[in-house]
Amino acid sequence: METARADVPEAWWAQRLSRLGVRDPLARDVLLSVVVAVLMLGVTLGTVAIAPDQDAPSALAPVVLVVVAQAATIALRRVRLPLAVAGAVLAQVALVALAPEMSLRTLAPFVVAATLGTTLPAGRALRWAAAVAGVEAAATAVTVALTGASAEAALSHALSAAVVWVVSALVGTYVATRREHLRLVQERAADLERERDTRIRAAVADERARLARELHDVAAHHLSGMVVQAAAVERLVARDPDAARAGAVWLRDQGRETLDNLRQVVGLLRGDDATDGTAPLPGLAALGTLVAGARDLGDTVEVAEVGAGAPLPPLTDVSLYRVAQQALTNARQHAPGAPVRVRVERTPGAVALDVVNAAPVRSARPVRGAHGGAGLAVMRERAALVGGTLDAGPTGDGGWRVTLRVPVDDGPTGAVPAHDAGQDDERLDDERVDA
Repeated sequence: METARADVPEAWWAQRLSRLGVRDPLARDVLLSVVVAVLMLGVTLGTVAIAPDQDAPSALAPVVLVVVAQAATIALRRVRLPLAVAGAVLAQVALVALAPEMSLRTLAPFVVAATLGTTLPAGRALRWAAAVAGVEAAATAVTVALTGASAEAALSHALSAAVVWVVSALVGTYVATRREHLRLVQERAADLERERDTRIRAAVADERARLARELHDVAAHHLSGMVVQAAAVERLVARDPDAARAGAVWLRDQGRETLDNLRQVVGLLRGDDATDGTAPLPGLAALGTLVAGARDLGDTVEVAEVGAGAPLPPLTDVSLYRVAQQALTNARQHAPGAPVRVRVERTPGAVALDVVNAAPVRSARPVRGAHGGAGLAVMRERAALVGGTLDAGPTGDGGWRVTLRVPVDDGPTGAVPAHDAGQDDERLDDERVDA
């Protein structure tokens, strides 16, 4: 906001001059020199009118010409700065020669001196201003001596030259420094805004990916089972109403469970506190329930758990469960009727999940490549979240294998170190945001 307020006067004048058709810097300097000439003519004539007769110049015409000539040097300040400086000094010496006992000075030297400060580096600008002030002081001193004026007049003109050139150059340096500061502030603000927009876009993309991943894992698993069961119910309606009715009950219960899971996902995304016990995310401890549900749908699933160890970090536990869930769903969709083997093996420093299904025995769909399908993409994302590796591809007998290997830190006593557990808790919080 401070930058905006500082830019307002300059922008205001630029807008007004542009509306008048004065857009070029040289044209604006010419306009400024005309304004200064008119203003200084009025001031000079008024000063001469009230001055004592012995101090007033003998003729006004030369004074008017010199005042106009000195104001004209402003028009050269951005295109020929050395010429503008020389013209301002010569015009001032001429004014001293015409009225040595008077202090006639226009705004032109102030503007030209300030331009030194705005266009040159600070040290160089001050050296040039001091040198120009010295030259003007010496020239006016000689002029005063030649005209027979008093020593006080010579000292007055010398001090005036020093003040005009050095102080104006300092002011110009300040203006240039302030402009540069404002430019840097504006650039920094623009960079921060771009960085903020980039972070927002990245965060939105990340949240979309997390949401898509969790919804895919929850909805695809349950809905694929419901589709299979609905097809079975459709076949049983005419010949076995009781079995069809039981299947419809299962569909109702499964639909209710799916709704509960989706409500859990939405509640976690909204940050609602869970007080009904439905919020905890499943892990390998729920693998038996997952397999039982698959068997209820007619899948042949064998489970083997080998090895033991400390409790897995929460995020690793969730990721292993979700990959197993997705692998079973893929097997049901792409290899219906094929037996599936699920194996979880704990070894020192790692845990491996291996899900293998045989070739499809009915209505087999073409096996997708290792990089095809949203399910594989989701599983790879989950493996990357826990620093694991996922291999997926066809087996030699026409089946499909999914293997996830995740490194774990068992610790010296089989417990998860506090630091790693804290990190996993933070990552689990992130996982719950996408759950």
